[in-house]
Amino acid sequence: MNGTVISADDHIDLRWLPKDVWTRRLPSNLKDRGPRVEETDGGPYWVCDGKKMGPWGAYTAAQGSGAKWAIESAGLMEEGVLRPTIPELRLADMDRDGIAASIMYGPTDPFVIDDPDLRRECYRAFDDFVFDFSAAMPDRLIAVPQICPDDPLAARDELERVAKRGVRHVNLLAARANPPVYDDAWEPFWTLAEETGIPVGFHLAVIVQRQRIDNGIVARAMGGIGTGPQLTEPIIGLILTGMLDRHPRLKLVMAESGLAWIPHVIQTLDRFDKRVKDGRASYGGQAGPALLPSEYFARQIWMTFQEDAYGIQMLPLLYEDKVMWASDYPHPASTWPNSQQIIQDQVQHLPAATQRKLLFENARALYGL
Repeated sequence: MNGTVISADDHIDLRWLPKDVWTRRLPSNLKDRGPRVEETDGGPYWVCDGKKMGPWGAYTAAQGSGAKWAIESAGLMEEGVLRPTIPELRLADMDRDGIAASIMYGPTDPFVIDDPDLRRECYRAFDDFVFDFSAAMPDRLIAVPQICPDDPLAARDELERVAKRGVRHVNLLAARANPPVYDDAWEPFWTLAEETGIPVGFHLAVIVQRQRIDNGIVARAMGGIGTGPQLTEPIIGLILTGMLDRHPRLKLVMAESGLAWIPHVIQTLDRFDKRVKDGRASYGGQAGPALLPSEYFARQIWMTFQEDAYGIQMLPLLYEDKVMWASDYPHPASTWPNSQQIIQDQVQHLPAATQRKLLFENARALYGL
């Protein structure tokens, strides 16, 4: 590997996918209904069964994308060039940023497809593309298959399928899962995830709407503040319902979660659990976890960060073996192409051994790189 760090959270977004991702890979009876790029009044969009899934192509901020993506800020966005999914260009961008390997998550919202059979096959086709893309340099391009968040049995079947192909990681958008990931319906999925040893990522979803906020600037601010904590319910649910007691070797990753808010969650959970054990609180008739909630974080929950100076200051309250740095390429919030300086500013005061864990060793060990 050519770089000095591993980025534990980068992306292959819908807008950068080749036009033939689904038309080339779906079963013949579904090709005509699968996602395809169509011209609309707002420009080219992915469309499936008459519904828009998202824009396609290199939209600039001036054209209405809303924010400058990292490659636009660096002056490298070109019309018709899907830079993040052209292996040689992506690898060049990694080299420019000193990245040895990149863990690349897919679209940050579920595929908007009503028909369950078509939806299942679309996830399979996307995951097949993931393997094709990674094949260009499998030790550096670690593309992550997507698991359908609203069909636990289909999710289990897809995990079994990709496990046979030697996948290193899968992603389940836990904040959008229906039923919730701690529901008993997910038990077969978690059983298989534990058996295979494949880490399951909970990447943030773009849209997790709890209430309407009419003021635009407030809505934007809350969107940024609320991104990491959207994973609180799924993680708490898995801990408190005993799912992690039943699956102690399960590996979970809170991707793009950040760090600063997590000590508060751990402290609150531990304090409440101690009150339950002292008879001063109750889990409502349920047994609750066998261990202190903090012990599950120490044992089987990893997390990633980008620019999180406060979170780094709280590192003694976390578990440094479970923390991994990420660049979030090619998103507007990415540290690329200035990651090395941003990393240095955040971690230079830490012991060298701790820096190596956060920047390289933890991800290398977790994903078997």
